[in-house]
Amino acid sequence: MNARREPRLVFLLTVAQRRMQRWMAARTQATGVTAAQSGLLFVLGQRDGVLMGEAGAALDLGPPGISGLVDRMTAASLIRRRADPEDGRAWRLWLTPAGRAALAQSKAGLAEINARLTDGFTEAEVDVVARWLTGLQSKFPKGEDE
Repeated sequence: MNARREPRLVFLLTVAQRRMQRWMAARTQATGVTAAQSGLLFVLGQRDGVLMGEAGAALDLGPPGISGLVDRMTAASLIRRRADPEDGRAWRLWLTPAGRAALAQSKAGLAEINARLTDGFTEAEVDVVARWLTGLQSKFPKGEDE
């Protein structure tokens, strides 16, 4: 009787993450926009003027992470930061024209990477993978390791 070999999921996830990061780093050199910056561009593309804390939550970033990202993107003229008119302690984020152009470029890049990720898989298989990856977020909630 053959014992089923357990899949090496942690190893496979780690290797996949490293390879994706290398691919994304090469893409960043070509476009000048990092994956994290693209993420914020997508958030603002859906809801321009979002509160900085809400953008951080959408990207799973804490206050220092979103603050640094916003600083870098402001310096690159991709976004503007303005004080919230109702709460002077809060900041709202807005796309600039350069940010809108970078968003369009990021959307094209997302289509390319999604095509590569799903190539050779049925829609049902991709749905299972997406469900599994989404489930990891509840099995390993943010803050559990902090």
